[in-house]
Amino acid sequence: MKTLSTRATGLAASPTLSLNARLAARRHAGEEVLNLSVGEPDFAMPESAALWARKAIDDGRSRYTEVAGVLELRERIVRKLAEDNGLRYGPDDIVVSAGAKHALYNAFFVLCGSGDEVVIPSPYWVTYPEQVRAAGAVPVFAATDERSGFKLTAARREAAVTERTKAVVLNSPGNPTGATYTRAELAELAEVVLRHDLYVVEDLIYEHFHYGPGPVPSIAALGDELRERTVVVNGISKSCAMTGWRIGYTAAPSPLARWIKRFQGQVTSNASVVAQYAAIGAMDDVPWRDIASYRDRRDFGHRALTGIPEVRCVLPDGAFYLFPDVSGLLGRTHEGVPLRTSDEFCARLLDVTGVGLVPGTGFGADDHLRLSYAVSPDVLAEALSRLSEFAAALR
Repeated sequence: MKTLSTRATGLAASPTLSLNARLAARRHAGEEVLNLSVGEPDFAMPESAALWARKAIDDGRSRYTEVAGVLELRERIVRKLAEDNGLRYGPDDIVVSAGAKHALYNAFFVLCGSGDEVVIPSPYWVTYPEQVRAAGAVPVFAATDERSGFKLTAARREAAVTERTKAVVLNSPGNPTGATYTRAELAELAEVVLRHDLYVVEDLIYEHFHYGPGPVPSIAALGDELRERTVVVNGISKSCAMTGWRIGYTAAPSPLARWIKRFQGQVTSNASVVAQYAAIGAMDDVPWRDIASYRDRRDFGHRALTGIPEVRCVLPDGAFYLFPDVSGLLGRTHEGVPLRTSDEFCARLLDVTGVGLVPGTGFGADDHLRLSYAVSPDVLAEALSRLSEFAAALR
């Protein structure tokens, strides 16, 4: 038989989703699992979302909507962007998609051609490089480090740009590091973007999980020139704990929004109509109190991790992950089993303790682990206690 598409066969499986599936299988088999790998909040979705969804069903909302989404939802997104982010768009600039992941792929497909380069800060969310490759483009990684709080400096972004660079990725707060850019830091990056005539794909999906002063700034709000070259991506999955409803969106200048809409129209058409109406209700009832409680979990988790000898961890400003450096623990053994990489470390940790963490390899940082504290405080405390005992047993 003829070979399959290299764009498909060249894609790596999502390590976070694969690990979550393995943990779910272990739990189904009756094994104890403390899952700190999954990237979704643990609080309940807004009741108003359920009310709007039930009403949509009762009203017989079962037909196609416009490809870009129902007008009522797009108008609500326009209002949200103006009130929360200082961004001015019209309903025709908004395209509602089946989750922010879908919205990101739309953006990369529309912006990038074969051989174009996209600069991605590293460590990075596992899906960015795979989506760029799927669009026929080339991911170029610009390294960050703990000294900068895992933020990409203008100098490092400049060094990563070539004549083939088409776009840059900006994820703030970031997954897996929680790095959150200030307005001044964005302004420095914006100079590079404008000088090299680049597009920006700005992922704000974690914006409500922010522990610093004020709202998370958007690079698109720094002026008309930036707004005209930025695709803003967001959704309700994280802020409203509605990961399974699959509602994300892009906000982009009208010329880009038209192409995004056309592409989506040939791939999926509209997102679920009932989920769209649920999103309207959710956006009116974001559970701020539950989000604020995550600061305490962050602080507790950070103290516990930095209390383990040979472990370092930056205190993040946003998201709900900790990204400890465990390079001091790698190269050792546990009961004779070598732990040379973060993959081997996490596999052994799961087998021995039932604690599920994500190895850093999928994020471009093999000497780190990603830990989600979007779990109950009791689960977090027990999991970190077991991690500490495991580390103490290494030789």
